[in-house]
Amino acid sequence: MNLIDIGNAVRTRRSELGLSQVQLAHLSGLSRQTLVGLENGTLSDLGVNRVGQVTAVLGLDSPKLDTQARRKKRGLWMAAKTASVSYTRELMPEALEEALVSGEVPAPFAPHVTYLLDEAPVPVVVMAVEEAASHAQLPPKKIWRNVAKLARSLSVHRRVLWA
Repeated sequence: MNLIDIGNAVRTRRSELGLSQVQLAHLSGLSRQTLVGLENGTLSDLGVNRVGQVTAVLGLDSPKLDTQARRKKRGLWMAAKTASVSYTRELMPEALEEALVSGEVPAPFAPHVTYLLDEAPVPVVVMAVEEAASHAQLPPKKIWRNVAKLARSLSVHRRVLWA
């Protein structure tokens, strides 16, 4: 697999997830210009660590750069467990899914969602968004708008990341 194939896989997967280039650049820690060059096949070189940053966010983590292994994971469950780690009351995956789909979080779970958006690994949040969008039969872009809304309303520290 060469850099052009990786760029094509990144562009396809980013679109599937409803992410803009700006959003993916923020989430992966790359510049937008680097991401544009990768997707357009105009980069002559990109280190393996930088490729790994963007592919990990997108769940393209097998040698073939596909999402087969990731689809077997339970993104909402993983995110809910992550969000509940410091609290006695557990956020259930169904409640997290509702919050992501509606953009509203029940008051008792505001700390959980705040923790998720502030502290959870980005790939865990991406998996939860993807799964919620699939279950609700909504485009992931709609769920990303709700994530940004939740980040603003909860005043999370990493809200710029989710904008």
